[in-house]
Amino acid sequence: MKKPAWVIEKERARRKASAETVWLFGLHAVRDALANPRRERLRLVLTRNAADRLGSDVLGAAGIEPEIVDARIFDKQVPLDPASVHQGAALEVRPLRWGSVDELCSTGPGAVVVALDRVTDPHNVGAILRSAEVFGARAVIAPSRHSAPETGALAKTASGALERQPYLRVGNLADTLQRLQAMGYVALGLDGEAETTLEEGLAEASGRPVVLVLGAEGPGLRARTRETCDRLVRIPFVGQFGSLNVSNAAAVALYAASRR
Repeated sequence: MKKPAWVIEKERARRKASAETVWLFGLHAVRDALANPRRERLRLVLTRNAADRLGSDVLGAAGIEPEIVDARIFDKQVPLDPASVHQGAALEVRPLRWGSVDELCSTGPGAVVVALDRVTDPHNVGAILRSAEVFGARAVIAPSRHSAPETGALAKTASGALERQPYLRVGNLADTLQRLQAMGYVALGLDGEAETTLEEGLAEASGRPVVLVLGAEGPGLRARTRETCDRLVRIPFVGQFGSLNVSNAAAVALYAASRR
């Protein structure tokens, strides 16, 4: 028998609502999300041991009543990957809304932004968010499609940085780079075969704000992204061969930019 229209609509709404939430897991990620006033928290599931480790002060200030469950059935209570190292703590939240590029990336002395082109591994993006926070980047920007969304794995790798470091996903990365350039930014695209070194590219920027553009390992930057950059630069290495993971390359580039 065909389902009534209202039942179909209700099921569709439930699926949409589920798709718009994120399950964070692990004591560190959950603790930082509970402390973040920007987070909309929906459901907190803890084992007794995890609740004790988080402490009454953290839980009392979070404004959400935890569901305490037996550790033996925890995995059946929350929709996490079986391989997730959750430590008995999971928090359902809505993705953070950071605002616009114009609001977050207003220019100033030493301003740095990171742009990621098709970097889809959440562990890489999480590590980049950590480096961006450490070195004071205004934001990490990625396209809405073909990039790592906000997930529990990303949050765990970011080790709290997801709650503090703006991570913006935009409709078109090249258009956003052009917007940043109109705001005064110099776009430096990292390319292992570029003639100009990163140090030379930063020197040419002459103190202007910089957006560091990194592509996925292997394919690198897409053609339009490359064309939009003001300069392609490389991280020099010792020896005939050498390469860096994209998150390591981001850390090196951010450190260099912060030393200007």
